[in-house]
Amino acid sequence: MISLTVVQFIKFGITDAVDILLVAIILYLAYNLVKGTSAINIFIGLALIYFAYIVIKAFDLQLLSSILGKFVNVGVIAVMIVFQQEIRKFLLYIGSNEFIRNRNWKGLFKLSAGSISDDTPIDVEALAEACFSMSKSKTGALIILGRRSDLKSFISTGDYVDSGLNARMLENIFFKNSPLHDGAVIIIDNRIIAARCVLPVTEKENFPAHYGMRHRAAVGITENTDALAISVSEQTGGVSLTIHGDIKADLGRDQLVYLLEKNMKEIH
Repeated sequence: MISLTVVQFIKFGITDAVDILLVAIILYLAYNLVKGTSAINIFIGLALIYFAYIVIKAFDLQLLSSILGKFVNVGVIAVMIVFQQEIRKFLLYIGSNEFIRNRNWKGLFKLSAGSISDDTPIDVEALAEACFSMSKSKTGALIILGRRSDLKSFISTGDYVDSGLNARMLENIFFKNSPLHDGAVIIIDNRIIAARCVLPVTEKENFPAHYGMRHRAAVGITENTDALAISVSEQTGGVSLTIHGDIKADLGRDQLVYLLEKNMKEIH
């Protein structure tokens, strides 16, 4: 008796197309949330582990499949713990008045708003002029330069300014009697977006004791995003630039201009 094997092709309907589209949208939104932050490496790592699990299961490698299966089974809990800040930011945006006012889905695809979106060159000369003018008078300052990372959650903690970038404006903001001087200024697309912003501080146990809260906040924001942070010390007048949690202290004007031009060009 000859057994006949009937080969049935995979059925693909409208429901399957919608399913794939929704998964693609979710993955795109998840990527936008972590793009430019340290969490992007974790996101890629988890994706690679899941891909490896699928391949191993297909080849029926039972031991590896069992080990990775335990990890995948608790994957949802792991994702919620690892991406706690990103998930919180997403939920805050969905429940915000801004999202309700928009009444459309465009806002979802602009979760990375608050990052550099065009080729507007940053006015490094204006930044250097303001920083070293404040350095002479020992006026404390913290200036954040947005690159690709989403800074919307930090912008929302301060006062919206939306002014053109110039040295006099920055000096007025950080003037000791100004109501906006306490906190950070966030600059995006060569515009001063907000002032008096609250930033996360680093949790490094070996953080140098001679640095103050401005430097702690500069390291904290650059650990969590790809932004640059310029600090002017109120005690010494020293100008520092923090990149990826690394403080480059006591810079001269030419050094600051060179480092800003070099690191801001990397995003284009």
